[in-house]
Amino acid sequence: MIRLLGVVVGVGLCRVAMGEGGAPQACIDGTGLGWRELSLKDFTNVNCSAETFTTVDGMIHCTGLPVGVNRSTQVFTNFEMVIQWRHLKAAGNSGLYVWGTEESMKSLKPGQLPPGGIEIQVLDHGYTAEYEKGSGKKADWFTTNGDVFPLGKSRMKPFPPVSPSGDRSFPRKNLSKGVGEWNHYYVRCINGEVRLWVNGEEVSGGTGCAPAFGYLCLESEGSPIDFKEFRIRELP
Repeated sequence: MIRLLGVVVGVGLCRVAMGEGGAPQACIDGTGLGWRELSLKDFTNVNCSAETFTTVDGMIHCTGLPVGVNRSTQVFTNFEMVIQWRHLKAAGNSGLYVWGTEESMKSLKPGQLPPGGIEIQVLDHGYTAEYEKGSGKKADWFTTNGDVFPLGKSRMKPFPPVSPSGDRSFPRKNLSKGVGEWNHYYVRCINGEVRLWVNGEEVSGGTGCAPAFGYLCLESEGSPIDFKEFRIRELP
């Protein structure tokens, strides 16, 4: 059993990382007690090619091309999930959608991303330098450590700190690892509230999300990425 911010969470398998000062940080994984594994069989292609998302050595591999998404076959409301990811190329870009809307995925063409849902950013640190070099602008409106933000007609009140525009929840700590290294996300979505833990510590999220039900999406956004140990547990 793990005590996480006043909530006791039981899992079948769990590795506990040690944080600053030797304090344990929750790292939630495993099956049992309602947890189940998600694989590509639980997702359907929206606007990618058949080769964009494949299963390789038990992992979900994404080529990044074309830009688009695979969505879950099931609609989810309240749930918690864990997933590990690693970018395979510097400046890699990807993301996870929660509560993705059906309307936003209608008639999407390859190269487009759904304008609806809440995105949990999956971004390599090298993206900052690439953006600033290519645009000539300061990269002050995003981070590479786990931003959470609404898309399109979806709504969310972000937890502070927030982006200059006020629409993104910026992480309170910079905990993401670099290209080629595995990162662990734990995401909890309950009653319109989204919270993200990066590598064992809570960093960002928001409340007042609307709609607060929808699809999960894996995002292909131009760069190769691997996902593994993807598990979910539905909640009341």
